[in-house]
Amino acid sequence: MNDMTQVANYAFAPEPTPTIPVAGSDALFPVRRIYCVGRNFAEHAIEMGHDPDKEPPFFFQKNPDSIVPPGGDFPYPSESSDVHHEIELVVALKSGGVDIPVEAALDCVFGYGVGLDMTRRDLQAVAKKMGRPWEIAKSFEASAPCSAIHPVSEIGHPTEGGLRVAVNGETRQTGDLNQMIWKVPEMIAYLSRLFELKPGDVIFAGTPAGVGQVERGDLIEGSVDGVDSISVKVV
Repeated sequence: MNDMTQVANYAFAPEPTPTIPVAGSDALFPVRRIYCVGRNFAEHAIEMGHDPDKEPPFFFQKNPDSIVPPGGDFPYPSESSDVHHEIELVVALKSGGVDIPVEAALDCVFGYGVGLDMTRRDLQAVAKKMGRPWEIAKSFEASAPCSAIHPVSEIGHPTEGGLRVAVNGETRQTGDLNQMIWKVPEMIAYLSRLFELKPGDVIFAGTPAGVGQVERGDLIEGSVDGVDSISVKVV
């Protein structure tokens, strides 16, 4: 066997790389990391009990295999009785680096999608009260349903457009991309000071006010104007 055909001798077969389909093609976007920006809409920050004028951006992560591709269901998670929806713009990176200037940040973007940051709100409340990390509230299995990724070459860089989500036909969340406190280039630049960003990284860009509870059997339908829509059943 020559060096070009050698296969890694894993102790056991690794899990497949999580992927998101690319709209209009059979290509798949491989997910490396998922970063989420917290309280990026003023009204949502207020509804969560915070003053948006006093906070720099902050981020938390979800596991890459938290992604649920289009057509998948959201299985209601264990150890919670208060699970919430959060509709968000998804930013998918094709390149990265460290200390990326704001004016160069959009060059890193491959495309955009629509996602749901599903949250075990009761566990998050306990974690906040005790000063503990949020992983058990945010980074559980299937906590990141996502639409297909639409390349920048097709839709450009959306800076305005309505976000909305409805549960069983009842509108819950509405907002506009132009209401984001930290815009996409600023998020990328700020993140690149904290982490080395790389191709395959995904950013959930924050949610507007109106987050709310879901139950088994509910149908969650969301959209971002000019990007895509998402439909997920809670099972």
